Amino acid sequence: MNAPRRKLPRSLRIPVAALAPYFWLLLFFAAPLAIVLKISLASPVMGQPPYTPLHEAGEWLVNWDNYLLLFDDGLYIAALLNSLKIAAVSTLVTLLIGYPMAYAIARARESRRGLLMMLVILPFWTSFLIRVYAWMSILSTTGLLNSFLLWLGVIDRPLEILYTTFAIHLGIVYSYLPFMVLPLVATLSRMDLTLLEAAADLGAKPWQGFLRVTLPLSLPGILAGCLLVFIPATGEFVIPDLLGGPEALMIGKIMWTEFFSNRDWPVASALTVTLLILLVGPMIALQSLRKREAAADAKAEAA
Repeated sequence: MNAPRRKLPRSLRIPVAALAPYFWLLLFFAAPLAIVLKISLASPVMGQPPYTPLHEAGEWLVNWDNYLLLFDDGLYIAALLNSLKIAAVSTLVTLLIGYPMAYAIARARESRRGLLMMLVILPFWTSFLIRVYAWMSILSTTGLLNSFLLWLGVIDRPLEILYTTFAIHLGIVYSYLPFMVLPLVATLSRMDLTLLEAAADLGAKPWQGFLRVTLPLSLPGILAGCLLVFIPATGEFVIPDLLGGPEALMIGKIMWTEFFSNRDWPVASALTVTLLILLVGPMIALQSLRKREAAADAKAEAA
């Protein structure tokens, strides 16, 4: 007869459950980051793996030249700045398009809101790569867009849209628009509409109520949406490679070239760590600032 299974004491069940998310982050975030950081401090060699060990024969072989190269070579700086610029502009355009969409969904009837949300996430039912290839067909000189403009008589010869910066912006905005809309809808749906009624009773016009009530209350959703778009757009590789062509200079393409073409894993890892610091550092600082502001507001209310 099998012995009865021993159960954990009730006092230990909550701590074990609370540790599960930390274990997940350790396994899928901290551990890969530690591996990339280790490779970034190694030296490239011809072999498998294509980098030297950090510790050998009782001696540490740390190479900081990989990080120094990023600041000495203008190519990496130009690629990083161009990536930040393209990501920032694309995020702004995504916000300008996504905010009215989210506002309309949040104010729609409950029976229609589910259908509208499904239409927003409908592109995710198709492969991301297939959608980008579809845009290549649409934007080419013989594609649907040029053919339509020629048929209307707006242009007399095909436009060079594909393999331009505009095509990269278009691809990023189209691909990441749902990531902007979804957090905005969640924020706007929770807003208390009686605040707008109170503003109207006090003489505020609709646009004043929006600027002074709706917009400030939706800032958490705006911040979340902008981060969800800006961070992946900065390191984007597929869209610049397919829609921007070989001349597109973005940090994601530089990383791919260093990893797979040049097989310089240490430099590529140093690029990855540097980009992560530039993106995550401000986020941590902003989160810390928000916590301090929330603590200060709580003290002020208590006083």
